[in-house]
Amino acid sequence: MADARDLRGPGAGELTLRPVARMRSQFPEKFGIPRQSGLVEGLSGEIVFEPEFRDPQALRGLEGFSHLWLIWGFSANRREGWSATVRPPRLGGNQRMGVFATRSPFRPNPLGLSCVKLEGMALRSPEGPVLTVSGADLMDGTPIYDIKPYVPYADCRPEAAEGFAPRPEGTLRVEFPPELLERVPPEDRQALEGVLSWDPRPHYQSDPRRLYGLAFAGLEVKFTVEGETLTVREVGPRAEREEEERK
Repeated sequence: MADARDLRGPGAGELTLRPVARMRSQFPEKFGIPRQSGLVEGLSGEIVFEPEFRDPQALRGLEGFSHLWLIWGFSANRREGWSATVRPPRLGGNQRMGVFATRSPFRPNPLGLSCVKLEGMALRSPEGPVLTVSGADLMDGTPIYDIKPYVPYADCRPEAAEGFAPRPEGTLRVEFPPELLERVPPEDRQALEGVLSWDPRPHYQSDPRRLYGLAFAGLEVKFTVEGETLTVREVGPRAEREEEERK
C-alpha cells in the first residue's frame, strides 16, 4: 500500500482560506433558510466583496454567465473535530450516513457549495463591485471563499442518480391572512411565501400546536403547521423580539 505522503505534489500542505466576499441576505439566523439553493428562486441577495478583492477587473467576463457556483463556509456551525457519520434531516434524523454522502455542515472542512442565478452586477458602487443573485441558501454575513461560473454543458448531469435525497415532490399550502401579509414589504412577499411553503421546520418536528418563529428581512414571522397547511399567526418587527429577550 502506497504511503499517503507519495500522493502529495510539490508545495502540498495545509491551505489557509480567506473570504473574498460576504453574503447579504434576508436571513439573520439559520432557521428557515432553504435546504438547497434554487428552491426559492424569488430569494434575492447581494455578494459584497472584501476590500482586498474589490477590483472590477476580477469580474471581467462574468456578465456573460447566467448562474454562479459559490464556495462558502458554514460559519454558524463550527464544532471541534468531526464524525465519520451524520444524521441527515432528510431521513428524519434517525439514520446515519457517511459524512461524505451528505451535505451536512459538520464536516472535516466546513465548506458549502451553492448554485445561484446572477441577476445583476454593480461594478462601481460605494462598496466596490456588488453582485445581485437569486435562489441563494446562505445566511446573512456568510463568508464566500470562491466564485466560479456555472457552465451548463459541464456542470449539468440530468442522468445523475439522487441517492437518498430526491427532490421534494410537494410544498405546504401557506395561509397568510391579508392583514398580516400587509406588514411585509411588497418586494419580500413572494420570497417569504416561498420559504414558508418549503416547510422550515426540522423534519423530526410535527406538533401542530407548536408556534415557530422565522426571522426574515427584519421581521419575525410566527406560524403553525397542521397536515399540509402552514398558517401564519403573527408578523412583527424583529427588533421588538430582541428587546423582549433582553428584558
